Amino acid sequence: MAELLKGKPVADSLDEVTLKRADALKEKGITPTLAILRVGERQDDLSYERGATKRCEKDGVAVVNKVLPEDCSQEDLMAAIKELNEDDNVHGILMFRPLPKTLDEKAACNAILPSKDVDGITPGSMAYIYSGLGEGFAPCTSQAVMEILKYYEIDPKGKKATVVGRSLVIGKPVSMLLMNANATVTICHSRTENMAKVTKNADIVIAALGKAEMLNAEYFENGQTVIDVGINYSEEKQKLVGDVKSDEVESVVEKLTPVPGGVGSVTTAVLVSHVVEAAERLLK
Repeated sequence: MAELLKGKPVADSLDEVTLKRADALKEKGITPTLAILRVGERQDDLSYERGATKRCEKDGVAVVNKVLPEDCSQEDLMAAIKELNEDDNVHGILMFRPLPKTLDEKAACNAILPSKDVDGITPGSMAYIYSGLGEGFAPCTSQAVMEILKYYEIDPKGKKATVVGRSLVIGKPVSMLLMNANATVTICHSRTENMAKVTKNADIVIAALGKAEMLNAEYFENGQTVIDVGINYSEEKQKLVGDVKSDEVESVVEKLTPVPGGVGSVTTAVLVSHVVEAAERLLK
């Protein structure tokens, strides 16, 4: 059976370091602060907001909530972003997406300062990931994958890594992070022919396709490390499942992240660490 790479010890380790860094900033008169910008009352947004707020409190980071009604205008949204950009006491901005369809999400993302874009959604953050230049941050979920590999001492250097999925949120940025860690990276997607042949040839597989339990045992070989980024609700099983069919795959591969309890549990810890880092950059 595969060793389960659980997210909680990774998140706890990150929290411990983040709290020390936050305390050091407070000794210098700086309280690292996250602004949460939410439009409307979506239940998944509210759930994530509660989790992020709790994590911030644990790690010594203050939270400012900016809530707009679901029927707000584009002007109201852009004014809120401008206000947070210009507030020197706010170091990071988390804007929940998707926004209502009446709003221009791309324009809103573009308006956030890369130096405060702790969730890695702006073009400036993308440029930082791809070039190493600029003030942005990697998307939190992509960075969470790397933190799990680091914690469990799985060095991507020289390894063959296959990323299943090519989204700007996970697939593409995590591919660049793996490449920056000196892995040889292959990206698969919905048009890839004979995907199982490609995934079987990898040392590390990152499943980020967003399709419930699509990758079964036929996609894997012995000795592999599999990081399952997917979070999907299975009507059949009446529970959350990943992109990997874990009840089949865990008897094949060497290491596997569970869903839930894997990558998702590390994401908010990464978010809060980004807020502290953004505040630290002000001192440099």
